[in-house]
Amino acid sequence: MSLAVLRSRALAGMRAPPVTVEVHLANGLPSFTIVGLPEAEVKEAKDRVRAALQNARFEFPSRRITVNLAPADLPKESGRFDLPIALGILAASDQIPGDSFDQYEFAGELSLSGELRPIRGALAMTYAMYRSGDDAQTRRGFILPAANADEAALVTNASVLPARSLLDVCTHFATRDPQGKLARHCAKRGDSPLAWPDFSDVKGQLQAKRALEIAAAGGHSALLMGPPGTGKSMLASRLPGILPPMSDEQALEAAAVQSLGAGFDAARWKQRPYRAPHHTASAVALVGGGSTPRPGEVSLAHHGILFLDELPEYSRHVLEVLREPLESGCITISRAARQAEFPARFQLIAAMNPCPCGYYGDDSGRCRCSPDIIARYQGRISGPLLDRIDLQVMVGALPASELADAAPGEASAAVALRAAQAHERQLQRQGKCNSRLGPQEIDLHCRPEKAGEDLLRAAMARLNWSARAYHRVLKVARTIADLGGSASVQQAHIAEAIQYRRALRQP
Repeated sequence: MSLAVLRSRALAGMRAPPVTVEVHLANGLPSFTIVGLPEAEVKEAKDRVRAALQNARFEFPSRRITVNLAPADLPKESGRFDLPIALGILAASDQIPGDSFDQYEFAGELSLSGELRPIRGALAMTYAMYRSGDDAQTRRGFILPAANADEAALVTNASVLPARSLLDVCTHFATRDPQGKLARHCAKRGDSPLAWPDFSDVKGQLQAKRALEIAAAGGHSALLMGPPGTGKSMLASRLPGILPPMSDEQALEAAAVQSLGAGFDAARWKQRPYRAPHHTASAVALVGGGSTPRPGEVSLAHHGILFLDELPEYSRHVLEVLREPLESGCITISRAARQAEFPARFQLIAAMNPCPCGYYGDDSGRCRCSPDIIARYQGRISGPLLDRIDLQVMVGALPASELADAAPGEASAAVALRAAQAHERQLQRQGKCNSRLGPQEIDLHCRPEKAGEDLLRAAMARLNWSARAYHRVLKVARTIADLGGSASVQQAHIAEAIQYRRALRQP
């Protein structure tokens, strides 16, 4: 047999398109050629595969070796094709049987000693492979490095066969002894919730706590404004502890995106991601990119929280890239040779000071910033971006006497229970959280009573709100009604939602 055909997968954004690895041995001067639009990492497989085969005590054929990675117009990157290429050479040279290759897909990077090293995107590849089969009989097993087994096995009913070395894989195909076969790996999912800081640590700040409870229940974005040291970052760090639990589908989507980055730890299964990039982050770091597009912070925070501290300190160009994913829930990265789409259904939580010194509006009167300086500082956040933030809350400083005598606040567990109950009401009514409602769904589920409608129209006329602001107030009011167990949106719910929809306090 001089030809061997194996199956693997590439990565193109969140997709993992199938790749056919064809290995042909021919007579002629010894050579090793890889075709099929390989990147530099794939071309370097020639040296890794040769050394791995020799150190595993296999014979490297002194023949003309041609490896084709089909389809030819799909770019191939990383070392995940090392394992199928090595197995193809062994099968084509009759050193191992290859008659059952069609029952499996392969991915793995080889070390020079023949050990299998972890790869990027194992969960995304397993998810795509599982979805490609119509039934259990047509779904293939997935042979991959043992270090990726926990991550890949998160896909329910996927047949994941981990291996530690090239010899383990060869033994699987060469022996009839069940003891030498690769065993299917079972998922090891984290069962205990992550110990986030508790809301009871925050004294006072009842309005800010109430706003974050509304944000958690309805998936709304929020902006916390106030002087330094009032607890804005402290509040934001406790928000993940009150978010509603993730569904299996949401957990799988979030884990698949993270596997495309630095990898996903199976112990964090169903833990909502919390991303807090520094204000020096670039636009590419935030939305993703690169010659081979990879997800950025907005995608790594999918179904979780993206916290931006010191919001005006970010470059304005960086902040403007948030506008599209906040509306659409996805980000499309276009390059000259390829295009990749990543999900970005994140919850934006931001914090900022009202002026450069931080004390504008504070009762102490310490602010010495001129009106022009304050206007320029607050103007770093554009109107269109601010319009997309549902809740805008002032977090004022607490007097020392009140801070010392204040009792511990309500625990996160109690707040999380209310948020989860309100979230469940939304799922039963419309199948999604309130922040994701479209215009027609807003008219159907968020229409207030007449007194509330009159109040909202008066607020729009006085504050010059846009149609987007009108819809977002209705969605926040609907969440407030859900927290109160009300079937209808009443005037009190509209009034509270209006209080959270306030512009920056410019002089």
